[in-house]
Amino acid sequence: MTESGNKPAATESRPLGSEPVEAQLRAEIEALRRQLEEHKSQAQRPSGGSLAILALLVMVLVAGGFFLGYVPRQRREKVLAAESREQGESLPVVNVARVQRSPAETSLVLPGNIQAVTDSPVLARASGYLRKRYVDIGDRVEAGKVLAEIEAPELHQQIRQAKATVDQAASGVQQAAAVLEQSRANTALAKTTAERWKSLFDQRIVSRQDLDTREVQYQAQQANDRALEKALSAASSNAAAAEANVARLNELLGYQTVKAPFAGVITVRNVDVGALVTEGGTLLFRIAQTDRLRAYVNLPQVDAENVRAGQRATLEVADLQGRKFAGTVSRTANALDPATRTLLVEVQVLNPGGLLMPGMYAQVDLAVPRKSRPLVIPSDTLVFRSSGPQAAGIGSDRRVECAWRASAGGFGDRVEVLRGLGEGQAGVVNPSDAVREGARVKAVSGPDKGLLR
Repeated sequence: MTESGNKPAATESRPLGSEPVEAQLRAEIEALRRQLEEHKSQAQRPSGGSLAILALLVMVLVAGGFFLGYVPRQRREKVLAAESREQGESLPVVNVARVQRSPAETSLVLPGNIQAVTDSPVLARASGYLRKRYVDIGDRVEAGKVLAEIEAPELHQQIRQAKATVDQAASGVQQAAAVLEQSRANTALAKTTAERWKSLFDQRIVSRQDLDTREVQYQAQQANDRALEKALSAASSNAAAAEANVARLNELLGYQTVKAPFAGVITVRNVDVGALVTEGGTLLFRIAQTDRLRAYVNLPQVDAENVRAGQRATLEVADLQGRKFAGTVSRTANALDPATRTLLVEVQVLNPGGLLMPGMYAQVDLAVPRKSRPLVIPSDTLVFRSSGPQAAGIGSDRRVECAWRASAGGFGDRVEVLRGLGEGQAGVVNPSDAVREGARVKAVSGPDKGLLR
């Protein structure tokens, strides 16, 4: 058998991917062994080159088997062992947030109710029937615009009666003046008579009793003059009252035409044509001034001293997404409500486009200055215990510490740290049941979710 005839059998092999590498190596070694036995049985002595090639091939196959079989197996065993250790030592992963200083000017968002700056009912000032109506709800009116007309026939009769009373009172004044004039003439006569009797008494022609009688008559006549003067004054007052009543009724006659007291929007229309209305008792319309609105908010006591008239504010309404309305703090109550310990604050906002309407619910964003900048953390780091709200944090050895006290008010989506936590330290966001005191965790911080070092 020649060397060329042995090569095909020696180099025949199968693809390594079809079966395990060890089985392939064993099959090739067995094939070489059979070839050696065949050489021996034929008593042929192989050449030196053939033996060297066979030896080299055996060494290559053994080395290939070592690197292709044993080494990958060792690597897989190491990876499996590492994964097993990692699973055995797996730690819960938690998200953390850094403790920061609050800004010098914080944004305080509070709910508010929008109301019209001026909102007035329009009542009937004359009794009668509604003859015409010129406006309805939603109509915009200017100041002085005619809203409705009232038919009041009884009012005209009252005016005529009042005028007759005025004439009667004027006649009474004239009569009282005439009586007073007559009385004054009698007084002058009584005075002259008394003076004459005084002269006769001085001449001792008449007695003292006659003189006293004439003097007393003169004094009585003077008293009568004074009484008549009072009667004339009373008659004049009655005449003035009658004239004032006529003026009042004429004024009410003008109220038969109902006019808008100021420019605004009709928000309520309570009557229709033909309805019976009574003076001061029937609500005809309700008008609101909407070019400028106001929102009332209740400010917590902790921020009461930080809000002053003139501060800027921003209003947002959920129904008007993306629209913000600039406003100004116009006034405060300067006193806390004892029931809620809050300060009532009025914020006025311009409404030239009419997008805002009275009665809307709004979020009022107040720019509140901070005298001191406390430490704050996100509100979702809080856990509530019997001792109060706390925040779970990560220590230097990645162990959980749950002894930080926090306050849940005054910073919107953030809470103030009272003690136990320094600036830049980490707090656990949305802590789960696995976050317990002393437990080791893997901390992930920031939007990139990087491992906290």
